[in-house]
Amino acid sequence: MTADSTHRLAVVDDDPSIRETLAGFLEEEGYEVCCAGDATGLDRIMRSKPLDLVLLDIRLPGRDGLALTRELREKSEIGIILIAGRNDKVDRIIGLEYGADDYIAKPLDERELLPRVRNLLRRVGHAHLASRPSQLKFDRFVLDIGKRNLTDETGRPVSLTTAEFELLYALSRNAGQVMSRERLMATTPRRHWDTTDRTIDTLVRRLRRKIERDPDKPALITTVHGVGYLFAQ
Repeated sequence: MTADSTHRLAVVDDDPSIRETLAGFLEEEGYEVCCAGDATGLDRIMRSKPLDLVLLDIRLPGRDGLALTRELREKSEIGIILIAGRNDKVDRIIGLEYGADDYIAKPLDERELLPRVRNLLRRVGHAHLASRPSQLKFDRFVLDIGKRNLTDETGRPVSLTTAEFELLYALSRNAGQVMSRERLMATTPRRHWDTTDRTIDTLVRRLRRKIERDPDKPALITTVHGVGYLFAQ
């Protein structure tokens, strides 16, 4: 696995063979990939989880790739790579004017696609880091992202392991959003796990002992049974 497994991509194309080929290739590179055949499918994906990059076919049925590009760019800085036909030169230009970051022409060359994806994810990641707050405040605590530490209202440091910090950061910056164990596992330094792994549950218990007023009745990190955890807004 060569990519950062926390990166989430979507492939939106009405051709199932293209979706399957791209998804398989990108998953082999370590990315988490979702697929959709049209704009409605992409809407459904984006309601369920945040995305870092979308590979978007220009000629989709209904709301086409150009309309989607304009909509996405109006509300987010998500990376957008258009999938264009050989004769879509004008549409490629319009797509770039609407806010697409890049395009790749059919027939798709995976050797060309991968560096484009990597480079765009790097740029998007830098932009996200620049726009993120340096500190996250909740309850009586301050989580300092740059210094990677947690302090209470008196300024006293709260000791956190690397895994505990990463988990608390992931939960707090997604406050109000249910986080599955699988998504949370991707934020921890330990990357190799299986469906029976209880690492996240163990880390949550440790965090609760450090930040909850009553660890037995947690108010900050609550359990959503059968799904994962929710951090209070």
